[in-house]
Amino acid sequence: MDDKKKRIKLAEDVVRLSRNTLLVNLRFMDVALSRLKLTSSFKLIAPFATDAQTLLYSPNVVLQIYMREREEITREYLHTVFHCVFHHPFVGDAVDNDVWNLACDIAVENALTELDLSSVRSKREAEQKPEIEYLKKKVSLLTAERLYRFFMDQHLSKHRIAALRQFFLADDHFAWYLPPQAQSGNGEGTDSEGIQTGSPNDDNLNKDSEKNASGDEGSDNENSDGNHSSDTQGSGNGSIKLHRPYLSSAEDWKNVSHRTQIGIEAFGKQQGYSSGNMMQNLRTVTREKYDYSSFLKRFAVIDEAMKINDEEFDYIFYTYGLNRYGNMPLIEPLEYKELKRIKEFVIAIDTSASVAGEPVQKFIQKTYSILKSTESFSRKINLHIIQCDAEIQEDAKITSQTELDEYIRRMELKGFGGTDFRPVFQYVEKMRGQGELSQLKGLLYFTDGYGSFPERKPNYETAFVFLSDNYNDPAVPPWAIKIILNSEEL
Repeated sequence: MDDKKKRIKLAEDVVRLSRNTLLVNLRFMDVALSRLKLTSSFKLIAPFATDAQTLLYSPNVVLQIYMREREEITREYLHTVFHCVFHHPFVGDAVDNDVWNLACDIAVENALTELDLSSVRSKREAEQKPEIEYLKKKVSLLTAERLYRFFMDQHLSKHRIAALRQFFLADDHFAWYLPPQAQSGNGEGTDSEGIQTGSPNDDNLNKDSEKNASGDEGSDNENSDGNHSSDTQGSGNGSIKLHRPYLSSAEDWKNVSHRTQIGIEAFGKQQGYSSGNMMQNLRTVTREKYDYSSFLKRFAVIDEAMKINDEEFDYIFYTYGLNRYGNMPLIEPLEYKELKRIKEFVIAIDTSASVAGEPVQKFIQKTYSILKSTESFSRKINLHIIQCDAEIQEDAKITSQTELDEYIRRMELKGFGGTDFRPVFQYVEKMRGQGELSQLKGLLYFTDGYGSFPERKPNYETAFVFLSDNYNDPAVPPWAIKIILNSEEL
């Protein structure tokens, strides 16, 4: 066995030892830790890189890190896996790559530190600590999404981003931003040629790794069995055959994340994993996402609008009349159209002390903006906005967009006591009995979730909209719809 094959074999043994160590300590992550296929590359200047399907590792860098600090390579293996579990590689084109890289690395490193496992402790934790403590004061929960928004608001310079990232950098994210590949019927992508490893900001952060790997630049790669691998194209610095993570992989990893979350809830509570940032990151990616605009259409009823109905227009008779009688069509388009519009609706606002304030106004404004910008809003409506804590505080009846504009402008919250949902439902039933709400399709209740629910299902759909920046999962009755929003979504 020549020296090159020996290094590949030793590095593979180190990577597998790291994985097995993690499997022993984190049994709830068995699927996530074993999901990525190992492939070696001497042209990678970081220890690992992934496209959410393959785990590319550099034999030289892996061995160098292992000789320097054994726990560090285990940490960096888990670092890369966490990126996939937290859905970091599945990024849109509009994102600022440098800021997203920084946010993802900080979120992952903080989650690793909070695990408090001896097998992933590293000397760099001490360097990260001041920045982590500062960010926790500013951002609270360190998820990549919230960190990204914070950094974007700060308008960090490229130099500042690079300076921050050197404390948290572990793997290479180049595959996350590869050009989209054409997918064949079997889901495999085409080769990604001409893609250099390492981003511009990584050049100064991987000097040790680059120095160690430079002796093998231009050499062929080999896989773990000692055979030539197809993960590189060309010569010189070369390019690595990874693909931009596909959406199909995102759905697979969402299932893995959900399984990991269940495993933590079942096995990780004794170690405290269920309350840390790892769990918060999992809740972020596994939480069901709603299109709030589409959701509001569930409360619509059929309504006629004075509007040309092109969908029911018969072009055959129209053109026949023009051809047969000259400028005389036999049929004209309908001048009315049936639309599903919201005509009667109830928005209940929990004005207890834990909910009151700016978020309530933002929720009303968001709901109003969606209704106003679509055809869902009937010209004449019967909308009741009810404020309630432990009892009804106000019922504002809205019959037009003008009245709603005026209500938004002068809205004043009332109450700030305890929380009880039942008075709203009793009040709505009273209005239905009086004929005030004869076509009511649904009720939207904005709350923090802490209150007494009705025992029986009402005869209309009910959705509880929870404001939760902590990604909690409040319990609701089985007949209720649950939507969780955070401040950024408002």
